[in-house]
Amino acid sequence: MDTPMKRLLLLGLLILNSTFLFADTITLKSGHPDHYVVKKGDTLWDISGHFLNDPWRWPSLWGVNPQIANPHLIYPGDVLTLVFIDGEPRLVVKPHIRKSPEGRVMPKGGAIPAVDLSLISPYLVQNRVLDSQWLAEQPMVLGGESPSKHHVMGDIIYVQSEMLLGQKVGVYYPGREFTRESDGASLGQEAVLTASGRVIESGPVSKIKLLSNLRETKAGYRVLPIEDEALMSAYFMPTPANLAEPASVLASEKDVREMGKLDVVYLDRGTQDGVQPGHVFSIYRDGVGVVINGDGQPVQPQDRSTYEDMLSYVSSDNAIKMPDIYRGELMVFKVFDNVSLGLILVNEKPVRVQDKLIQPTFLQGE
Repeated sequence: MDTPMKRLLLLGLLILNSTFLFADTITLKSGHPDHYVVKKGDTLWDISGHFLNDPWRWPSLWGVNPQIANPHLIYPGDVLTLVFIDGEPRLVVKPHIRKSPEGRVMPKGGAIPAVDLSLISPYLVQNRVLDSQWLAEQPMVLGGESPSKHHVMGDIIYVQSEMLLGQKVGVYYPGREFTRESDGASLGQEAVLTASGRVIESGPVSKIKLLSNLRETKAGYRVLPIEDEALMSAYFMPTPANLAEPASVLASEKDVREMGKLDVVYLDRGTQDGVQPGHVFSIYRDGVGVVINGDGQPVQPQDRSTYEDMLSYVSSDNAIKMPDIYRGELMVFKVFDNVSLGLILVNEKPVRVQDKLIQPTFLQGE
């Protein structure tokens, strides 16, 4: 395909994407401020939360503002002013100018990110979800120079493989095996990082010096090259997820029953299903089924008899499903083949495994 045609297709995709992102009218939050001074530690999501009911829609609030060539480049000290352009709310930035030759404040760490990266940075190079058979075939820890069964930072371990001298590696133990509830599909096995290290001697049995540890390392754990994700963007452009197949919460990263704001969760869909970093999902719990008994009265699930349970399955006339219950919103930040990792950013009620993940709903004004 020639270059002009490629450029034309790219332009078309950008227009379609922009139309999709900004087609809906955004709703300002009741009691929103007219001005906001950006503080150290702010995120784009946090700032938009002062103005919008749907803070993940910050690209709509800033994206078409001609004064901001790149909506990511917002710095502590900048003054944001809410204005209306063609009837739509927009934020105008006024860079903070110091009365000295230094000019604009450019703090170490740079521009304000979309979300607090400290919450997700450990997961960018840590846990993975892999094919269980493939994981079992990877180089294995045989032991170490220390006679101890447990190895920590500073120890040298032996690995059953000829590895590249100087290579940075991670040591993993096999965690949970994930299966999708809706169809029973095997989604892969969790590989949990215990330590990182570097190959200091290469041979049929290589030596690795452990440079850090999150947990103790034991014989039988597997060794994998650490992926260089240093170039991963610090900014995630939130876009509404719209998958052909429904998704749900697969598990808590911490393996707890209930999850809340800023917790990391696994989703039961991945790259093969079209999930991408930055995808935003609304989280819903299935509404309960109420059965109408012989007296014409509604009976809640916890109060139903065996007979009423049977009625709920055999007759739709006697069973009424209540509306699904909104739990919050999450954004995907890392994607594997069949599974993704997401961060819960809005949490109105506790999130649990099997909660539904759908295209985000646009909340109305309070």
